[in-house]
Amino acid sequence: MTQTVAVLGTGKIGEALLSGMIRGGRPPAKLLVTARRPERAAELHSRYGVEAVSNAEAAKRADTLILTVKPQDMGKLLEELAPHVPADRLVISGAAGIPTAFFEERLAPGTPVVRVMTNTPALVDEAMSVISAGSHATAEHLAHTEEIFGGVGKTLRVPESQQDAATALSGSGPAYFYFLVEAMTDAGILLGLPRAQAHDLIVQAAIGAAVMLRDSGEHPVKLREAVTSPAGTTINAIVELEKHGVRAALIAALEAARDRSRELATGNS
Repeated sequence: MTQTVAVLGTGKIGEALLSGMIRGGRPPAKLLVTARRPERAAELHSRYGVEAVSNAEAAKRADTLILTVKPQDMGKLLEELAPHVPADRLVISGAAGIPTAFFEERLAPGTPVVRVMTNTPALVDEAMSVISAGSHATAEHLAHTEEIFGGVGKTLRVPESQQDAATALSGSGPAYFYFLVEAMTDAGILLGLPRAQAHDLIVQAAIGAAVMLRDSGEHPVKLREAVTSPAGTTINAIVELEKHGVRAALIAALEAARDRSRELATGNS
């Protein structure tokens, strides 16, 4: 907690990390933020009591830099930071698709870099943050990164070669569930329910199912079978899902997301 941490490009995810660190006991005096718009910087200062500085000032003063800008903006940010980042700074990237080597090539030799893919449930402290070490990052750097991201959910260490797959499953994952809830809500309306009632029924079913998956330790097949009675309503629905290739469509969708993550690493916007 004695180190200074700077969040650069503080959008929604960056703000979630900021608030999580403060709730975890890190004093605002040990936190710096940067933002593209002056009014955003003023808002963060007013809300959290943290100091808003320039990117260059953050690089000079902070022990850890968390880069939360969009992938297409990362190259420009690194050009701005490179003259001011000593090799002993820990650089944490939250940009989808960009490998740690991209940062190591543009910063001082030996700079430790950690790559993290988190997701939007960080806003409600239910994130899944997947962490990978660059070639110069140590176990201590990984533990420090886990401390920061653990304030907004769970963390998992994986080899960097698995980051694109983790991005497809976890980073983009919440959107798939929202898409499913949207479709099921439309189905509820078709079946005669008011939209608000259909929404409440589906959201609570989703919450209950997620808690059972997390806490029961049972395989999802076993949990599904517990709902699926012989010749009942559920098996009829499952048959239709299989007929329409929903399982195959989900697999193809996640492969497409993984491939897009790989494309981002090559600079294709």
